[in-house]
Amino acid sequence: MRVLAVDFGTSNTVAMVRGADGRARPLLFDGAPLLPSAVYLDQQGRLLVGRDAERSARLDPARFEPNPKRRVDDGTVLLGDRELPVPELVAAVLRQVGAEAYRQLGGVDELRLTHPARWGEQRRQVLVTAARAAGLPVPRLVAEPVAAASYYTAVLGSAVPPGRALAVYDLGAGTFDASVVRRTPTGFDVLAEQGLAEVGGLDFDQALVEHLGRGYSESRTQMWNSLVAPADPGQRRQRALLYDDVRGAKEMLSRTTRADVHLPALDISAHVTRDELETLIRPLLARTVDCLARAVAAARLAPADLVGIFLVGGSSRIPLAAHLIHTGLGVAPTTLEQPETVVAEGALCLGAPTGVPHGGHSGVPRPVTGAHPTARARVAAASPVVTALPTSGAPVSPAFAPPPTPPPRPPVIAAPVAARPPAPTRSWYEEPLAAWTAALGAMVVIALVVLLVVALR
Repeated sequence: MRVLAVDFGTSNTVAMVRGADGRARPLLFDGAPLLPSAVYLDQQGRLLVGRDAERSARLDPARFEPNPKRRVDDGTVLLGDRELPVPELVAAVLRQVGAEAYRQLGGVDELRLTHPARWGEQRRQVLVTAARAAGLPVPRLVAEPVAAASYYTAVLGSAVPPGRALAVYDLGAGTFDASVVRRTPTGFDVLAEQGLAEVGGLDFDQALVEHLGRGYSESRTQMWNSLVAPADPGQRRQRALLYDDVRGAKEMLSRTTRADVHLPALDISAHVTRDELETLIRPLLARTVDCLARAVAAARLAPADLVGIFLVGGSSRIPLAAHLIHTGLGVAPTTLEQPETVVAEGALCLGAPTGVPHGGHSGVPRPVTGAHPTARARVAAASPVVTALPTSGAPVSPAFAPPPTPPPRPPVIAAPVAARPPAPTRSWYEEPLAAWTAALGAMVVIALVVLLVVALR
């Protein structure tokens, strides 16, 4: 059975495939697992997708739609001088994904498409129509938090007993979703869902751009305005370079404490620190934590009732996110090295029993103690730590307890020491005789010495 699972995201689309060998692997687009969900209508009426669409948008932004998922309720979208149905834009992205899947697998027997839990029938139908228009099988639709929870159990091997609940904190490039799902004998049910349509990684990028503008626009007003409000293709290319560099600096600040941002038109490298970025985005991240708390409360649960909080979405790797969750809810979240692929891979392994090894995975859990430097010692002392998976990909249950006490070492038993043989006993006359013999020998030696001295004189 050749299965294709697709997470059609606001800014990026991720796809995973499983072939006849049973192994799961991500589809790569230009060498990366993320395919921009953007589309561009060229002069010949063709829809370009992904990075091709982003590059072409610098020539004519009126023909470009960067986030088709956000237009799901609009019916049609004006690109250039043509109005195109939204399902046609989504179909262009899925067609690109399907072409890569066919190249790797030779065909697709089953398609699984993920969607936000709050999407109703009309929005879900857009995905079904788009899949048919792309020439793919009729999709099995999977709610995103259900897919994430399936990854948590099937890939990470984490035990979620029936009746227990898990929270999913999904912070992507364009939106934020918080969900609580409960384990059932047959899978997962969504108990509660909350979302913020205006909070995501793109908003963090914009906050950083505005921060740079406050530092340089006053002295170089005209140049800065040409960057943020370009009027010709050359200025649009410079603006694209600026936002690419800002995004790269933001991602770098998740790993380091400082980064440089090149400002093309100004020919300046601006220094940005992690503290500056966290000050800018802290209010936005605080809103996501409040939203998560509301979702938990809507499920009629307390944070302590949860089996765990699972972080997915590319922007969830920002260290401050895990820190604020732990501080605000008192629960240390589970973070991953590649949170972007979790939903797609979870949809792929949907239905796998807990603890059964999955055929390879793309995310590696890391201890939450590394989530924020200032909280490292406190979290390590007060919160559970998720054990990292081995490089072989076999799932391992997270350790929600202190490290196990090593087994007692067996006592060291010294090798027996051989007993000395008993000293031989002597007769009554042997000891005096030995003493007289020793004295006589000494007298002979003295006499010889005296004779020798006299002879030398």
